[in-house]
Amino acid sequence: MRKWLNLYFDLSKREFNGLLVMVSLIGVVTAIPYLYEALRARPDQQASDLLVIERLKDQLRSAEKAGGSGQFPDTGLPPKRILRHKTAMFSFDPNLISGTDWQRLGLSEKQAAAIVKYRSKGGRFRKKEDLRKMYTISPLMYQKIEPYIRITPVSESYNKFKSTEPAKSAVPEKKLVLIEINEADSAGLCEIHGIGPVFASRIIRYRQRLGGFCKATQLMEVYGLDSLKYAEIKQQFTVDDTRIKTININTAGFADLKSHPYLRYKQINALIQYRKQHGNYSNIADLNKVLVLDPETITRIAPYLVF
Repeated sequence: MRKWLNLYFDLSKREFNGLLVMVSLIGVVTAIPYLYEALRARPDQQASDLLVIERLKDQLRSAEKAGGSGQFPDTGLPPKRILRHKTAMFSFDPNLISGTDWQRLGLSEKQAAAIVKYRSKGGRFRKKEDLRKMYTISPLMYQKIEPYIRITPVSESYNKFKSTEPAKSAVPEKKLVLIEINEADSAGLCEIHGIGPVFASRIIRYRQRLGGFCKATQLMEVYGLDSLKYAEIKQQFTVDDTRIKTININTAGFADLKSHPYLRYKQINALIQYRKQHGNYSNIADLNKVLVLDPETITRIAPYLVF
């Protein structure tokens, strides 16, 4: 460095040493304000950190004194508001209570809506255990509410439900009519009080598979048409069993029998194989020789077979 300076300045050794001292002093003087600020800020920061730690210790001590009561010390922040229905246990009929009442029992709004929707589509709880089948009710929730379930008998609950329905004066009531169930189309079936387009479509599809209804109670085999609905409509239709479509069991192939709701594939194959091995069936009693056919199935299928 000294050689470099001597290129520009003619300095003696003493002058060079003095220059170094002066540069060092200038550096120290320049750095003093920054060092001062740093040293002054550090104690304050430490004090601030200690203050925060002390406040946290105070909150922990307060929480310990609370003794698990669920109360926490005030943090100075406004609490979040969570809108929930107050949970309470009470006796109830699951076929009658509203979605709000389900929420009071501890279900969420979405779970309660699912149960109400199930009932609106014709679903009904006939015994306590039926609630276990609802995916919205966990085993733990069922154990909690089971002692409070009170299911009203069908006739009473139906009358109670009807009495609490709002009056629908704007919608004219259907007049009671008498419909022959085997010849009626969808529009005709909808004339029955209690049957809408959905049920009418299901009845027609099942009638086609069956070959027609030979007795009134077969309507309860239609999906969703339970005993309650049947009791509501049974005075409004007749059944003409001469209109049913029969099948010749001695000439029928697999395709002719496969859609019938009373026969399974295994039974159809057995019927055809037995006929091939032993000849034609002469009467309904011959079907008892087919081992896979039980007496109940033979009784149900009999009106639809000819020999």
